[in-house]
Amino acid sequence: MERIGKYEVRRPLGAGATSSVHLAWDPFAGREVAIKRIHPEILRDPQRGHIYRHLLMNEVALAGKLIHPHIVRTFDAHVDDEDAWIVMEYVGGGTLADFCTPDALLPFDRLIEIIFKCTRALDYAFRRGITHRDIKPANILLTARDGQDIKISDFGAACDVASDRTQIASVGSPAYMSPQQVRAMPLDQQTDIYSLGVAMYQLLTGRLPFESENQFSLLYSIAHDDAPPPSSIRPDVPDALEAIVRRAMDKDLERRYRDWSEFAHDLAQAFRNRATASIHTPIPDAEKFQTLRRLSFFRNFSDVELWEVIGLSRWTRVQPGTVVFREGEPGDHFCFIAAGEARVKKQGRLLNLLSEGECFGEMSLFAAGGSVRSATVEAATPLQVLRIDAAALDRASDTTRMHFYQGFLEVLATRLSLANSRIANV
Repeated sequence: MERIGKYEVRRPLGAGATSSVHLAWDPFAGREVAIKRIHPEILRDPQRGHIYRHLLMNEVALAGKLIHPHIVRTFDAHVDDEDAWIVMEYVGGGTLADFCTPDALLPFDRLIEIIFKCTRALDYAFRRGITHRDIKPANILLTARDGQDIKISDFGAACDVASDRTQIASVGSPAYMSPQQVRAMPLDQQTDIYSLGVAMYQLLTGRLPFESENQFSLLYSIAHDDAPPPSSIRPDVPDALEAIVRRAMDKDLERRYRDWSEFAHDLAQAFRNRATASIHTPIPDAEKFQTLRRLSFFRNFSDVELWEVIGLSRWTRVQPGTVVFREGEPGDHFCFIAAGEARVKKQGRLLNLLSEGECFGEMSLFAAGGSVRSATVEAATPLQVLRIDAAALDRASDTTRMHFYQGFLEVLATRLSLANSRIANV
């Protein structure tokens, strides 16, 4: 059996001009991994070998700073004069490069979800001082072939403002470079915003915005020419998506998206405008994330923790008059109102109105052996309800559970204060 270090090689996953990728088994951790290995002839070349060893070590150096559900994890690496490889999380759904031809384009809604998740992952990286500098469809991996969960890979070309070792010039893929990258200007998140705009353009149209027979002409076009509007290539591209791509790819930094939050906001708005209010329509992850981010209960949750909450929870649309909780029934879960209003009744008597962001049923967490609902909760308007089972919360990370319990203490303190005020006024 072929081995790379301690890892048992199972099969090749792909190969490029400088490296090959293998599926392997880690016998110590008991998991499948992907190993990217630099070709021996590259390592023997004095100049290229130095560059690619540096790129690989750069990726390793950044690994500990990037723990995010939409960024590929790095586990191990080896670099010497004869061999160089890096061990990463195995992501089995292929890459977005598979959807960049006119006959294989993604549905618009799925594309919006994917690009939204890219913006949040790259915002997370930028807040830790890291600019990727090589965003392209081939570096965006799908966790499942038919899914929309992604992981961004290949931070070898990334720039870390806190480390001199990552300051590598003349890196990146020319077709996706921003005008600022072409001109060797100082770079920040706006260069990655441009590159993701190019990737989105290609995923919408099946072609790159600038194409040329030689690299000099290509770089000149990126720096000076305007790309054809996506709708001139694919007439059914929605106006909102065309506007997003054009702003992300604007050559003028003042008109380009200033940060990832602006980019993500417009994507979420585009999704909301396309979505129907049908009770059977699934709530997209982009909408879930934006909803959690604006609810005060979740204000202290990090982006990573919000994605964890999305993974733990079930979201449903509820029609007016529907009973969500019934008085006297057992329950082992709690809920938040993501949108709309609900009535709280006890023995048919109205006690309270709950609105967006408020929780109910949280006492089930503190009752030994489960709890019995003390009141009925029914939808007063169309609702979006976020449900989390107590058992699911038990599986959450320590920091996420801590934020939930802190939030529930604030809720209980507020309710006690209001109850005391009512008693005092009787």
